[in-house]
This record gives sequence, C-alpha cells and structure tokens, in this order.
Amino acid sequence: MTDEKKDERLSYEQARAELAQVVERLETGGTSLEESLALWERGEQLADICQRWLDGARARIDAARQRAED
Repeated sequence: MTDEKKDERLSYEQARAELAQVVERLETGGTSLEESLALWERGEQLADICQRWLDGARARIDAARQRAED
C-alpha cells in the first residue's frame, strides 16, 4: 500500500497525534537539515489531512442545520 493510500485511511485523531509528534521533534531540535525538512513536509501533509476532516465535519454540521431549518 502506498503512503498516500495509508494517509487516506488515517482518522483525524491519528493524523493529529502524528502531527503532534512531528512538531515535538522539530521543537526539540537535534535533527539534520534534511531530516528537519522531511519532518516539515510530513507535518504539512498531516495538517492537510486534519483540515480535510474538519472541513468535512463542518459540511455535515451545516447540512444538518439546513435540514433542521427546512
């Protein structure tokens, strides 16, 4: 399974937890420039996954509210 396919299967909570680990590693320091860049890129991917989950949740809430108003 490709990394992209694995990422599609991450829950919001899994992506958020991994993102927190990435941030912690970046804040701690002690990594090479190349590793720091890879961590940054992974963090961006995880942030995008979290944002997609949140956008989907917002759309579901908005749809439910709209149905309740109709």
